[in-house]
Amino acid sequence: MENLLRAAVRQRKQYLIGELLKKGIYKKENHHLFELTLSDLEKEYQARSK
Repeated sequence: MENLLRAAVRQRKQYLIGELLKKGIYKKENHHLFELTLSDLEKEYQARSK
């Protein structure tokens, strides 16, 4: 069974990826969004939300 922290991280990553996709962002440099860490996704989301 997946632990709660791992599930929360996965869910947050899915949310951020969905929001970035809505903004037309599919990659960061040479990496697809699903390859990024939660921290990288958070930074990208914050940068694009300003």
